[in-house]
Amino acid sequence: MPEDLPLAPLVSLIAGILIFITPRLLNYIVAIYLIVIGVIGLSGHRWV
Repeated sequence: MPEDLPLAPLVSLIAGILIFITPRLLNYIVAIYLIVIGVIGLSGHRWV
């Protein structure tokens, strides 16, 4: 993955497409996203 490609917009785009195709995935996508952001935040990484 290129170094200058921001991760959050890419994840948002993929999640948006998946939600558009299968709206029932919304709960799982939001939950996974929040868990991942929480773990990254607690571990001290600031690249998201």
